[in-house]
Order: sequence, then structure tokens, then C-alpha cells
Amino acid sequence: MAAPLTADKFLRALLDEGLDVVELPGWRTRNRNHKGPWGPVHGVAIHHTVTFGTATTVGIVRDGYSGLPGPLCHGMIAKDGRVHLIGYGRTNHAGLGDPDVLRAVIAERPYPVDDEASVDGNRHLYGFECENRGDGADPWPDVQLLAIERASAALCRAHDWGPLSVLGHLEWQPGKPDPRGFTMPSMRDRIAARLGVAAPGPLPAPVRPKVSLSKLRAAALSNPGMVGTPVTYTGVITVEAALVDEGLLAKRYADGHYGTTTLTGMSRWQELCGYRGRKPGQAADGIPGRDSLTRLGKKHAFDVIT
Repeated sequence: MAAPLTADKFLRALLDEGLDVVELPGWRTRNRNHKGPWGPVHGVAIHHTVTFGTATTVGIVRDGYSGLPGPLCHGMIAKDGRVHLIGYGRTNHAGLGDPDVLRAVIAERPYPVDDEASVDGNRHLYGFECENRGDGADPWPDVQLLAIERASAALCRAHDWGPLSVLGHLEWQPGKPDPRGFTMPSMRDRIAARLGVAAPGPLPAPVRPKVSLSKLRAAALSNPGMVGTPVTYTGVITVEAALVDEGLLAKRYADGHYGTTTLTGMSRWQELCGYRGRKPGQAADGIPGRDSLTRLGKKHAFDVIT
């Protein structure tokens, strides 16, 4: 447990680690502190942006978008290795995550599988967004990976943390795939070497998430017109992440609420599976069915239960 660094100490830590830092105007006071407390902090979360182009990416993580106001991180690590300072304080980057994972981060021990979304990560984690399409094919330049290593090590050094205080979004929130294209265990090994400490031991073998068809259907039928509501069922996050990966749902709508946009995304998936509405020319309804959901789970590594 630690109080957040001051903005000046945060900047100093990055510079002392040899990083090339770009300070956006007003970054020290751009935050979401009016939405809740900032701190105590326990670790560093690494994300990919699902964007292309540094200027575009900086604008998105600074300002956010409909349904997810900015700032979306503390720093954005570009492909050229520069760290753009975006905001400081509470930022919209981590969302709700697994309390068991947070306890493991605090204790610096191997993480359990993230299967719950109930703890406020925006309060407790520093966040770096990293410029990458997030499709598994977009390369990660060596200079960018080195910057991720250095930025993470800088905060670990400042707080006297070890490498297990650095985690990926996919290790924090169920259904999230980022960062994609390198592994967090390999990044933690790099951070350990930079800090001059022993590399952390292996993490538990991943367990495939399980999505309850009945709970997912109840979420879809509960009030799909509402937006910006809390997570209705954590399995929704897993399904929405799969729809995002399929290009059927915009990332900003992957919020854990089975609203109208998620219905539309699932409808498109159902149609790809050969399903249509009951009337000629009518679109599929987007209410999860076992066959189409099982096909989605088979492709995106989750299992469907009753």
C-alpha cells in the first residue's frame, strides 16, 4: 500500500529511468478525481490502445470517447518509445477487476485467474496505454517494449515494489485481451532484470472463463436500453471482449452492461452463424442462444455453462 507519487516525483522517476517523456499541456491536473478517490496505489497496469497513429492515439487517451471520458491513462507509450504524459490522478483505464488479483499484487505473489469484476482499479493502479492495434499482428518495436519495461521499473523503484506489482489488463479484468503481442510474464522478467531482483515464479496455468447462458440471457433481457450502468453480470464482459475482437462491437461499449449495442453486436454474430429473425428479412434478436454462444466461446477461449 502506498500513497500515489506527486506529479513531479512521477515525472522524475520516468526521467531517471532514461525515458523520453512528452508532457501534454495540463497533464498534472487532468484527472477523474471528482468520481472517487485516487489511492492508495498498489501496482501498474499495462494496456494496448487498439488504435493506429501516435497523434490519433494521444487524442483518444487524453479526451476519451462517448461512454468513456478521458483521461484514459497516466502515460501513453508510443511505438517510438516516447512516453506521452496524459493525466495524473484517477484515470479511466482499469475499470472493475478481481479482488483476489489485487490482493496478490499487494502481496507480490502469483496471481489467481481473474474471474470477478468488483474492485475499482482506477483508484489503485497506475496505467500505461501502449500504442498498438491489439490484433496480435501489429508489431511491438524493441524501443517500445524497452519503454514499457523502463516505465514499469521506474514506478516499482519509486515505491520499492517488485515485478509482480506490474500486471496486464488481461490479468486484472475478466475477458480483456490486452496487451496482445507479448506476454506479461516475459515483461516482468525484463523488469526484474532491470531492478536487479530475482524473476518472479511462474503464474498458475490459465483457466478458461465460464459464461452462464441463463445469466447472460437475463442480463440481455433486463433493460437493454440503459447505458452506462454497472456490470450486470461479469460474463457479459467476457462476451463483449469476444465481440470486440470480432469487430462487431466498439471497444468503448465493452462495459459489462448488456445494452443495445451489445445486442446489436451479438445479432451480427448470430447472423454470421446463419441465424435470422423469425420474420423474413428480420435481423437476429441478439439474445444469446446456446449454439451461437458456444461457437463464440470456442473461438475466444471461454466455456458455456447452464
